[in-house]
Amino acid sequence: MPETAGPDAVTPDAGTPAAPTPEAAALADPTADGAGAAEIVAQAPEQAAEPEQAPEALEPPVVEPVVEPEQAVVPEQAVPVPAAPEPVVTVVSDPATWGRVDEDGTVYVRTADGERAVGSWQAGEPAAGLAHFARRFDDLATEVSLLEARLRAHTGNPAEIKTKAQALAESIPTATAVGDLDGLAARARAMVGTADSAAAESRAEKAAARAAQIARKEALAVEAEQIAAESTAWKAAGDRLKAIVEEWKTIRGIDRKTDEALWTRFAAARDAFGRRRGAHFAALDTQRGEARAAKQELIAEAQRLSASTDWGPTSAAMRSLMDRWKAVPRTGRDGDDDLWKQFRAAQDVFFTARAESDKVRNSEQVANQQAKEELLAEAEKLDPSTDLRGAQAALRRIQERYDAIGHVPRGAMRSLEDRMQAVEQRVRGAADAGRVRTAPENPMVASMRAAVTKAEEQLAKAEASGDGKRISQAQADLATRREWLAEAERAARR
Repeated sequence: MPETAGPDAVTPDAGTPAAPTPEAAALADPTADGAGAAEIVAQAPEQAAEPEQAPEALEPPVVEPVVEPEQAVVPEQAVPVPAAPEPVVTVVSDPATWGRVDEDGTVYVRTADGERAVGSWQAGEPAAGLAHFARRFDDLATEVSLLEARLRAHTGNPAEIKTKAQALAESIPTATAVGDLDGLAARARAMVGTADSAAAESRAEKAAARAAQIARKEALAVEAEQIAAESTAWKAAGDRLKAIVEEWKTIRGIDRKTDEALWTRFAAARDAFGRRRGAHFAALDTQRGEARAAKQELIAEAQRLSASTDWGPTSAAMRSLMDRWKAVPRTGRDGDDDLWKQFRAAQDVFFTARAESDKVRNSEQVANQQAKEELLAEAEKLDPSTDLRGAQAALRRIQERYDAIGHVPRGAMRSLEDRMQAVEQRVRGAADAGRVRTAPENPMVASMRAAVTKAEEQLAKAEASGDGKRISQAQADLATRREWLAEAERAARR
């Protein structure tokens, strides 16, 4: 049978399909407006070439205004990056199920309305002709699958997707292709029916995403305002505000007006924190200056007292200076350490001199202790039972020498006094034992007798000292007390 020429005829010489008609070209490029993917060439059974897909165009980015007065660092604004659509899987159809080539080379496709001629194949085997027209169907199926994926993923413009789906639904039934044209057209019409709901879902998702981004920036602004109003951890708070700026840059998809308002709040809070922190450190500098002046006065006073040898009062004054030093705030680590060294050096001069003085005084007191211990040892050897008067006279001389010795260490004072009192009691007891014991004396007589005895002891001490004035006074006192004793004895006898 002779070959029939037509738009879909394939000649043996060419070995390739003839140029498509304008109708076929329109169907083969559903994204000619640039908003969708480029044409996808379906994969033939004998040709395993992967379809190429151009990236979808995003909505124009929105640049945020520069609001911050100190730094012109404003995050760039753009709509959220859409999620990657599901991969489009092209199912290569079996052309023998949906079409045939008759003896004269005419290619038919089977539809619900019956067979329809779609072209002529004169280039070779009928199976090759069916495969050629099946590839055209696969191209259309790929376009439909791509639109379905975009509609499910809510990427691109739903209105444009609806328009392209409508065009495919109208053109697929008359397409020069072999395959399930009725099913493919039904899929295109289904997209037309669901495009509006998909558009509403897409708008809702975008609104929810925008609300979530606004909430994030709102929370950051609130945190910054709280830091500005309350925080006194200046280093940590400043670092947190810097971190908020970096986090702020990553939050996108907010309309310009709302974003400007939120950024203005954040910038105002950060400025307020900076002013409050500056005021704090300015006050701290003033306080440190006053503390430095106060400590310098304490240093000067300590230096004046450092040469004093009035050990007791000056020691108390130095302790008072130390208490006043502790009450003055610090001036900073380095400055305070230097001032403390000066103050401590002045105190060390005084306390070192006092320690040397104490050492000399202690050595003198130890020598005095040794001298008193020697006198006590001599007194303890006295035996009043054999020579009472001699023991009394010797004890008086020892006591005078004992009293003339200066201070002894405080810890030894009590034991030395106890030893001296023990010797005195032993001598006094011997004197009392030598007197004739009679009936109990009149209390007045006993008192007068004790007074006479004491006056005699005082006279003996005066005579031992060789002081004439003391001797005369002691003799007069003894005479008076003896007269009182005689009078008391006469009264007792009566």
